[in-house]
Amino acid sequence: MILQWEETMGITKTDLIRGRVLQKTKEAIVNAKALIEEIDAIGTELGRCGNNINQLARHANTLNKAGRLNPSVINEFNRLFTDYLKRIETLETTFRKLIRIAR
Repeated sequence: MILQWEETMGITKTDLIRGRVLQKTKEAIVNAKALIEEIDAIGTELGRCGNNINQLARHANTLNKAGRLNPSVINEFNRLFTDYLKRIETLETTFRKLIRIAR
């Protein structure tokens, strides 16, 4: 069982035993490799979102210069962008908590 945990959690037997048995802590065992992969995937998705936002802004500017930009589109974009910024803030807070826990 310890060998399986060692492989799936990405930690050594020594760290596993020390963390769970000898220190009698309430620390959770975390698969560091899987966590880093998930964080990397989130970062990739955020990059895509940023690119999409830039493309939308460029397109909106083009439409605005031509006098064809509907004000309701601007309002909807602003609403969605505000929601996006709130989600980014929540994500940053969560990452900071994870960093504090890891220290």
